[in-house]
Amino acid sequence: MRFHYGAASLALSLILLAGCGAKKDEAAADVEAPTPVQVEAVRKGPIDHIITADAVLYPVNQANVTAKISAPVKRVLVNRGDHVKAGQVLLELETADLAATANESRSLYEQSQAALQTVTGATVIEDRNKAQSDLQAAKETLDAAQKVYDSRVALLKEGAIAQRQVDDQKVVLAQAQSAYNTARQHLETLTQVGQREQVNAARAQVNAAKAHYENSEVQVGYGKVTSPIAGVVSDRPVYPGEMPQNGAPLISIVDISNVVARANIPVKEASAIQVGRPATITGPEGDIAGKVTVVSPAVDPNTTTVEVWVRAPNPGEKLKPGGTVRVSIKAETLQDATLVSSTALLNSDEGGQMVIVVTPDNVAHQHKVVVGVRQGINVQIVSGVNEGDKVVTSGGLGLDDGSKVVIKEAPAEDDDDDAK
Repeated sequence: MRFHYGAASLALSLILLAGCGAKKDEAAADVEAPTPVQVEAVRKGPIDHIITADAVLYPVNQANVTAKISAPVKRVLVNRGDHVKAGQVLLELETADLAATANESRSLYEQSQAALQTVTGATVIEDRNKAQSDLQAAKETLDAAQKVYDSRVALLKEGAIAQRQVDDQKVVLAQAQSAYNTARQHLETLTQVGQREQVNAARAQVNAAKAHYENSEVQVGYGKVTSPIAGVVSDRPVYPGEMPQNGAPLISIVDISNVVARANIPVKEASAIQVGRPATITGPEGDIAGKVTVVSPAVDPNTTTVEVWVRAPNPGEKLKPGGTVRVSIKAETLQDATLVSSTALLNSDEGGQMVIVVTPDNVAHQHKVVVGVRQGINVQIVSGVNEGDKVVTSGGLGLDDGSKVVIKEAPAEDDDDDAK
């Protein structure tokens, strides 16, 4: 009996010891192991405020060429896609009738010039010479009448003649004086007024004829339609023999040596953009550097956006007007911003965003943050963390506030390369 009792006691002791060991294992299992995470220090540094938006491309310059006269198309010298220079003849209109009018105007102009030469070189001189001769004859007649009158007055005093003869000669003297005054006035008028007015009238006729002739020549010149700018022919809707409608474009020219990307940007973001700021146009052919040339002073009431123009060179004319691109505008550079990597940002259960800060005792704490400017993987933190704080960049998803963590180093690039 004693033997069996001892064996039973031993068995019971073993069972109890086994039970205690199991409870210790369960207690150890209840203690959570630290979560491995990777961290980085919050740092200070510059960051560019980049504003991006979709944009539509436009040519830097364009012209819809119209005719200044109404005439049929004689011939077209360019086709769509041709490169043209400023001043190059694009097409010609029928101007035979205008040329005839110009020839007639030229003849009238030459005729008026000849008339002016006649007035200044012959007619006026002849009139003046005749007036001078008339004045001289009137002067001689007056002098003769004066002598006769003086003689008769002397004879009357001597009693040699009657008073009636003196009175008759006095009338003759008065008539001679009147004729002399008229001749003198005529010469003065011809010299001072008549000659000048005749010359002015002749010159006015010359000027009018010249203006009419020059206008006719200009009208003929309008028959050759030239390009006002250098560029590429984008449209040519007319053909020889057609009669273009008044004001309708004959040829369209676009200058795409440079392009302008027009973007509609929200008012809040557009307030930071200034003319001259660097920008990038991203299209199918890659990135092209440019700059802001226009910031509209008005807000579109329908979209509450501001139109911003970015101009950039277009080497090879690969970018086409009407295409859609992406513009990135460097609005400003923040020199002393608080920065973290974008991988450190997490969504908060309470809304907004947060980061997990690891304190020196390896405890994780959730910090709500206000995010500012983003550039690439760098994110500006306006508030919520301080420079030097260690924030979790990997392993923070699902990590509770107050959890224990263990910091592990990021794999070295050399190790990654060896692994590859």
